[in-house]
Amino acid sequence: MSRIKVACVIDDDPLYNFGIKKLFEFTQFSENCLFYKNGQEAIDALTDISLSENFPDVLLVDINMPIMNGWKFLEEYEKRNLKRDVRIYVVSSSINQEEIDRANGYEFVNGYIFKPLTLEKVKELKEQIENS
Repeated sequence: MSRIKVACVIDDDPLYNFGIKKLFEFTQFSENCLFYKNGQEAIDALTDISLSENFPDVLLVDINMPIMNGWKFLEEYEKRNLKRDVRIYVVSSSINQEEIDRANGYEFVNGYIFKPLTLEKVKELKEQIENS
């Protein structure tokens, strides 16, 4: 059984989300997975479940999304003082060092992962989380 009970992917790309879902299933990344299309949808839902046992153990947050992007999501997450024992990763295709530094500047962000997520990256991430 996975130590990761619930994983959450916040990304507006349906094809990417489909691929991640398949990778998560193949690697048995988590017992359950939540998908949100933008930061606003995610922050609202996570605020509602913040006190429940179903709060995600891992959040994968895209930067570029409509309505509320990843940066605004992280600001809201911090402002609302949501759970801190969650592993949060910014996932982006951007190789811009300023964005990498900005993501790593949040003390509650655990890392920056370059898209695309591959089978190998998902396996490594799962191992890293389960061994921490």
